[in-house]
Amino acid sequence: MLPVHLDGSPAALDTLKGAVADALGGGPAVLPFTDPALRDAMAPDEPAEPGTAVVIATSGSTGAPKGVLLSARALTASAEATHARLGGPGHWLLATPAHYIGGLQVLVRSLLAGTTPALLTGTGFRPDDFAAAAATLKGGPRYTALVPTQLVRLLDDGGAGLAAAKTFDAIVVGAAATSTALRERAADAGVRIVPAYGMSETASGCVYDGHPLDGVRVDVSGDRIRIAGPVLAHGYRRRPDLTAEAFREGWFTTSDRGVRHDDGRVEVLGRADDMINTGGVKVSANAIERCLCAQPGVRDACVVGVPDPEWGEAVVALVVPAGEHGDLRAAVRAELGAAATPKRIEYGTELPLRGPGKIDRAAVKTRLESGLSG
Repeated sequence: MLPVHLDGSPAALDTLKGAVADALGGGPAVLPFTDPALRDAMAPDEPAEPGTAVVIATSGSTGAPKGVLLSARALTASAEATHARLGGPGHWLLATPAHYIGGLQVLVRSLLAGTTPALLTGTGFRPDDFAAAAATLKGGPRYTALVPTQLVRLLDDGGAGLAAAKTFDAIVVGAAATSTALRERAADAGVRIVPAYGMSETASGCVYDGHPLDGVRVDVSGDRIRIAGPVLAHGYRRRPDLTAEAFREGWFTTSDRGVRHDDGRVEVLGRADDMINTGGVKVSANAIERCLCAQPGVRDACVVGVPDPEWGEAVVALVVPAGEHGDLRAAVRAELGAAATPKRIEYGTELPLRGPGKIDRAAVKTRLESGLSG
């Protein structure tokens, strides 16, 4: 297996692009990484499992690393289905880390399209840097992939970055849920976004704007989302136990709850472990977050359950305000009932993130358990 250290330089990305091209053609499997400890946990000195082109190292909320095994077929199927949905092969801007599946797929799509991706340089995500990178794209269609936090920053900035965003034929938004309010803001600003749902195990987004990509099948068993199709990974690195548990008879069982509507649209309701048992009543943290984020003056919110001697778990929320807002607890009570109403709301300037745009719920819970405010 070939480890590729991504140190933030264009040279490292060029190395990764070449290594991925070789892997898609049958060459050694590639392990992109930034953290040496995570690399070492994947045992790069041992041969990769048969049929593997890329190993994407991920960390769950526990911090335990998993290596998702992706074949050339899965990566290619995902890239081709994405282009088919968006309007054909095009020119991509890489704006998310390439050691995560969303960024890696930008490289794969560019390789299959025969184009050179534009690269976002600099530290962090700045709208002006995004505009400068977009200006280097030649030809069309023009695509990029962002996380919701990046899209919010472009919309808030309102300058060159937003102007550049308007020039893209499609901006795939994934890694975290895209709220209705954010969809509406983007539409009002003239930015064409495509909310995507997927994960490393599905070689990136496999449900676009609620509808599965070509070749992808989605089923809801109980309330758990299951996915099948050529985009699936074939297991986890050196973890046959986890592989057998998650991948069965051609289906991958996710950790997400959802429903499938009569028109075939898939709606993600949140993680199966986001339920809070408060006073013997189970409420969905995701539903409360959506209610909060739908209120005027709220930019973002995270809801968790914290230990409470009276309720077992108390519903608490960390909210990022965007201006003046009304009584948020009353809004939740009116829509979802008394049990779902946060016992306490704290405020902060931003939510802690883990990975590409994913809220670090463990960090939020630790903060709210301590009673600290932002």
